[in-house]
Formats: sequence, structure tokens, C-alpha cells
Amino acid sequence: MPTANAFRSIDYIKITIFGFALAALWASLHSIILPLRLLDFVAESEKSTYLGLLSGTGLILAIIVQPIAGAISDRSRFSWGRRRPYILLGTILVMLFLPGIALFGSYAALFIIYCLLQVSGNIAQGPYQGFIPDLAPEKKRGLASGVKGLLEIAGGVALVRLIGYAMGQYFTGEEGSWLWLALGMLAIVLLVAMIATVLTVKERPGTGTSQRPLWPTLYQSFRIDWKANPGFIPFLVSRLLILMAFAILQRFALYFLMDVVGVADPATGTADLIIVVGICMLVTVYPAGRLSDRVGRRTIVISSGLLGALGIVILYFSHSYSLILFAGAILGLSSGAFTSTNWALATDLIPKGEEARYLGLTNLATAGSAALTLFIIGPAIDFFNNLSPGLGYQVMLGACFIYFIAGSLLVLKIKPQA
Repeated sequence: MPTANAFRSIDYIKITIFGFALAALWASLHSIILPLRLLDFVAESEKSTYLGLLSGTGLILAIIVQPIAGAISDRSRFSWGRRRPYILLGTILVMLFLPGIALFGSYAALFIIYCLLQVSGNIAQGPYQGFIPDLAPEKKRGLASGVKGLLEIAGGVALVRLIGYAMGQYFTGEEGSWLWLALGMLAIVLLVAMIATVLTVKERPGTGTSQRPLWPTLYQSFRIDWKANPGFIPFLVSRLLILMAFAILQRFALYFLMDVVGVADPATGTADLIIVVGICMLVTVYPAGRLSDRVGRRTIVISSGLLGALGIVILYFSHSYSLILFAGAILGLSSGAFTSTNWALATDLIPKGEEARYLGLTNLATAGSAALTLFIIGPAIDFFNNLSPGLGYQVMLGACFIYFIAGSLLVLKIKPQA
């Protein structure tokens, strides 16, 4: 384990830069590209249901693939490290499948392509998440998680205005080349980040601790030793609930602005909202991670969840786009603090020798939150909106408020780390 002095400032960026590209990819796909591309194939009245089915199924695959990829990575013995070979493989696969979003012209084809993208992306993401516990000094994991969150947030907003503009042109009936431009930008960012990671991160030769054959490793990928790690289960449930709220807001923001606020250009409006949220996340993510090294993780995680609940209250009573942006700013501050401190809490709770597998298991909450809410909330929005216009979005916001409060309270069951 490197000491704090041996681990330089630039090294924090090297081990987290790939997260910048992953965030750019998924934020653009989930918030803008997929919701608008979907309208080419499905009826307006069923768009939330079909978006929920599409995203939810892909995320279930992510839940399965990420811990397995992490477990395989933990036991790998490649001469150039345990993590980078899978980052290379997963990125290549993503770049092969990404053009399919524009190439194929049916909902079924889009469904298959998105699922393949989730599998490929998580082949890379599961092992990548092992970098912080592998390489960062133990007493600086909050700082490392803050840098990770900072780059992921930056990735989520860096391209969103350009993606929003391109997809806005596509949505208004311009040439399909705008869709290709959006996808091309994402591919370039992902490729550059992958190359930077593979060439600059200095892993030790693979020293996987597991001597089990491959099949038992796969079979036990989802096993959690709750007696040895009693805080991990309440951590997962708390993370699941809070991320449910954020996932709902991200997935259905475009439709909310279109149907409730009446924004004429929902793609650009969503992009601007994401930028406001992202800027506010950037304000808090790094200092919150550093502060958690000193005062502990729980206080900041709980405070971030309660702040998120306040943002939902403001959003509920907002009737103009300017108030929507203000609520988005509150939610951005909440998300930034949660992003770094909750991940630092995860690195505190995982056992030695199974870092990537256990961090992959956090995807039960990360992707699981999105999958569960998309399957439930998407159809619920359409159902209640058909009963009364706008009622579905009121139900959506009520669910988010409950998730924030319940998730915050569950953190109290996690004992502070010594």
C-alpha cells in the first residue's frame, strides 16, 4: 500500500479519469439521447413505460455483470495488472456497439444494443472501481473518492450542452447526422480516457488473492459475508434508496420539462438543468470527500440525503423553469456531497482482497436503484397521468421524497469505522 507522501496529486487523477468518460457516456445516453431516440419508435402516451423497460432491463444486466467482472479481476494475474486489461476490453466493446443506436430503426434493436452497451461498460467499470482501494493510501480514500466524484460529475456535464444541442437539432427534424455527431463525441472521450488509464496507471503485476477456479469465483460473486461485514447490508439499502431518487429525477427530467413546465426545446432545457446540477455538485463533491476524512462519513451522507428531500419539496411547488433550476441547484449540492462521501464509506466497509467484487456489489444499489424505479415509476407516471394530467409527476416526486428520508435514516445503522 503506498504512503500518502508516495502517492502524488496527479496519481489521484490517473486512477479516476476513466470515471469521467463513463459518466459522460451514461449521463448523455440516459438523460438526452435515449429519451429522444425512443420517440422515433413508441407512442407519446407510452414513452415513460418504454423508457423504463429499456433502461431497467439494461441496468439489471449491469447489476449482474459488474460484480462478476470485479471478482474475476480480483483473482487475475496479468503482468500489467488486475484492472487495466478489463478496462481495455470493455471500452473496445462499447465502441463497437455504440453506433447501433443510430444504425438500427426499431425499438427491439435499440433494446438489444442498450443491453450490450451495459454489459460492455460494466466489464470495464467493475475492475476500474478497484483502483482506489488498490492504490490510494488508506487514510486518503475520502480525498480519492472526492477526486473520483469530481471527475465523474465533470464528465456528466462536460459534453451535455453539446449533446443537448445536437439532439435538439435531431428532435426538431434535422438530419440524422446530428445523432451521429452526439455518439461520435462520446466515443472519442471514452477512447481517450481509456488510453490515458491504460498507459499511465502503474499497477503492480496481478496478484489475485483468490486461488479458486473460475467457476466457483463466478458462483460466489454475489455472496456477502454479513457477519464479518455487518454494516455493508444497511449501507447497500441506504444507497439504493437515495440513488432511487436521483435516478428517477435524471431519467424523467426531460419528460417533466416537456409535460409539466412546457419547455419548447426539452433537449436544450434538460441540458441546461444538468449543467446547473453539475456545477453545484462540483462545488461540494471534493470538499465533502476531504471533510469526511476528518469528521467521518455518516454525518455528511445523512445531511446530503436530507438536503435532497428539501430539493424535492422545492421542486414540487415550482411552477416555472427558473424555480426548477433553483431546485436543481439544491439537488446538485446534495448529490455532490453524497457522491464522494458515500463512495468513501463503501471503501471503508469492504474486506481486503475482494475490493473490486464488493465495490461491484454496490452496483446492486447503483444500477438496481435505477432498474427498480424505472420498472415501477415509468408505468406509474403514465398510469396516473392518464387519470389526471400531471398527477403522475406528483406521485414521482412524492416517491423521491420518501426515498431520501428513508435512505438517510438507514445510515444511522452503520457503525462508525474505528
